[in-house]
Amino acid sequence: MEQSRLGRVSSMMRSCCSYSTLKTWLPILSWLPGYRLKWLQMDLLAGLTVGLTAIPQTLAYAEVAGLPVQYGLYSAFMGGFIYTFLGTSKDVTIGPTAIMSLLCFSVVGGQPHRAALLALLCGLIQTVMALLRLGFLLDFISYPVIKGFTCASAITIAVSQIKNILGLRGIPQQFFLAVYYTFSRIPEARVGDVVLGLICLALLVSLMVMKMYISSDDPPPSLCSKVSRKLVWSVATSQYLCLWVCLCHVAPAVAFSSLSRSVRNALVVLAASAVSYSLDSRGYHVFTITGETPSGLPPFQPPPTTDTTANGTVVSFVEIVKGFGGGLAVIPLMGLLESIAIAKAFASQNNYRINVNQELLAIGVTNTLGSFVSAYPVTGSFGRTAVNSQTGVCTPAGGVIMGTIVLVSLRFLMPALYYIPKASLGAVIICAVTPMCDLRILAKMWRISKLDLLSFGVTFLLSFWEVQYGIIGGVATSGALLLYNMARPQIKVSDHGMLVIELGSGLSFPATEYLSDIIHTQALQVSPPRSVVLDCRHVSVIDYSVVSELRDLLRQFKLQDQELVFSGLRPSVLVVLLAADLQGIKYSDSVEAALQRQNFLND
Repeated sequence: MEQSRLGRVSSMMRSCCSYSTLKTWLPILSWLPGYRLKWLQMDLLAGLTVGLTAIPQTLAYAEVAGLPVQYGLYSAFMGGFIYTFLGTSKDVTIGPTAIMSLLCFSVVGGQPHRAALLALLCGLIQTVMALLRLGFLLDFISYPVIKGFTCASAITIAVSQIKNILGLRGIPQQFFLAVYYTFSRIPEARVGDVVLGLICLALLVSLMVMKMYISSDDPPPSLCSKVSRKLVWSVATSQYLCLWVCLCHVAPAVAFSSLSRSVRNALVVLAASAVSYSLDSRGYHVFTITGETPSGLPPFQPPPTTDTTANGTVVSFVEIVKGFGGGLAVIPLMGLLESIAIAKAFASQNNYRINVNQELLAIGVTNTLGSFVSAYPVTGSFGRTAVNSQTGVCTPAGGVIMGTIVLVSLRFLMPALYYIPKASLGAVIICAVTPMCDLRILAKMWRISKLDLLSFGVTFLLSFWEVQYGIIGGVATSGALLLYNMARPQIKVSDHGMLVIELGSGLSFPATEYLSDIIHTQALQVSPPRSVVLDCRHVSVIDYSVVSELRDLLRQFKLQDQELVFSGLRPSVLVVLLAADLQGIKYSDSVEAALQRQNFLND
């Protein structure tokens, strides 16, 4: 006996420590042994391209989070390294996003130390969810809730950046107050910021439109496409000639498209910075600029678990966590949902599969370790993932190149950030979030399921109050609708001599009272009473509450000298009913068989 037990333990230990199990937890072991030189070329190009995209975007997203711009870069590099070891998608890139930045600001209010602590707690929660295989919890956040949240977030973020376009300061962050004070203070707008912001917006929109005409898959290109290619080339050559030559040499099919996707933000920010530097060096301070930013890499240390207010009051860890409130539930779930949705989309597009729980682990470890370098919560980025995929990345190793570029920028390029105009960053953010607000989905919901508009509307409206309230309200509304459908299943009543009651869906305990009311109203309380055939074809599971109600119904039918016949019972359900020892239970294979039996008895 003892030897058998030791044998089972030894077998479990060998299984846990086997190479196949190790590959499950470290997916890098699945592709690294077969790594090829051709893959290295494509991963290098993809990493360079995504790195150029990440730098201006993450600087801008730090503004959304209410943090100094360097914290965007602090948050951008850890995901590239961690995901290379733990990720199961070759395309996904992890870093700051617009939605996570907005959520972070709504919880910590732009306090860097608390943002890092929030990242640590969110990472630990996500890691525990991965280890406990709790990825199914994301299934309870419905699509209308996600769309309502993203649409409201896009509007909130865009409105919050209008102040940077106008050069205004001291605008509240709460949505309704921001709208009021922004428009009431338009006369105070700085002309230089307004002009620069509008020019940046125009350039970004123009480059986005040009991208639509640049299609390498449709030879020969149209005249408009040729003009767009030449114009983008002439604008970009001075800044990205080396990268462009490499792209054209190794991957000419994606060169123009990847350039238009990845470089336009950098071009606009660099051009605006050059103009700002030129004017500032001549004594013309016409723009609101980023200002002094610390140079060098962030120290590797755990985030502080206490904080000190301006008046010297020490805030304990418990008080900080209480201040995070519902954000500690919303941010981990939204981060996981956003990243996994992106991973699934690109896995389907590129014909491979991902491991959802392993993705949870990768996000959790990234946020946990990222907090040690002052990062705020991050997740998968759709825009940078699209760039990564289209540039032809072959393995997650492209993230190492992207992370290295960000680290090099932190080490050597931080002084150059001094002259970046905030109006240019605001323009980048507005153009990045505008596609998120796709209200065409409302027409589709109206045609398919009008009740889904309720979940969308609750999420959308509450998100303008507090974004986490929008998610909580939307999930609660979806849950209420789900429970209502369970408690009020579709029931069809027809008369075939006997009443036939067909359950359009399953039968669970919340629906038993509803079914009982229908049976009493239609069969037992009429004169004369009627027998009933209960069509149970769609019932797959029943519980004790259902059995108790059925026992009472059988007793009522017996007192009225009528019959309650069950038809179409599945074997698993029939076993439960027989085990319950219901007195007087009758059942048949089908409704027709039950009706024939009743007709025979009547004759």
